[in-house]
Amino acid sequence: MKKNKIFIIVLIIILNFFTLTKIANTMENKSFYDFEITSINGEKINLEKYKGNAVLLVNVASNCGFTKQYDDLQDLWDKYKDRNLIVIGVPSNQFGGQEPGNNEQIKKFCEVNFKITFPMTIKYYVKGDNAHDIYKWAKTTYGNSAVPKWNFHKILIDKNGIIINTFASFTNPLSKRIISELENIL
Repeated sequence: MKKNKIFIIVLIIILNFFTLTKIANTMENKSFYDFEITSINGEKINLEKYKGNAVLLVNVASNCGFTKQYDDLQDLWDKYKDRNLIVIGVPSNQFGGQEPGNNEQIKKFCEVNFKITFPMTIKYYVKGDNAHDIYKWAKTTYGNSAVPKWNFHKILIDKNGIIINTFASFTNPLSKRIISELENIL
């Protein structure tokens, strides 16, 4: 009887290991374009529609010291959208409670104060167990540098849907580093 219990426990451990490995491998085999996200207007966006475009994914917040980067994100979008760059803003309230508003308030704030026209999503978690799958994928495929440490963390994705670099919050969207990377992939 004792051998049967040990056998069952070992079998459960082995099955759990293979299940977790399969989930991780599934995530690793995906590209950015295999996901969907909800726009700030509540519409599902299948990211496959952006296939063949480079993407700058930025977690954003309305009450942050970096919020003025919205202007530069909009300028970047205006300058490069015709060259197949998509800027996507992902509001998150995970850093200092700096995005407390609801989606309607966030949208209005961005439009009124910064004239934002690039795609924005609803508010999401961007780190931890409750993070949107895009951010879980980013961590799995690129490592911890893809996990936002604060608002306005940037993830640059190439036209094949693969992360090529990440940039800390203090890196301005119009910095030489980001522009140089963009020029290389566009």
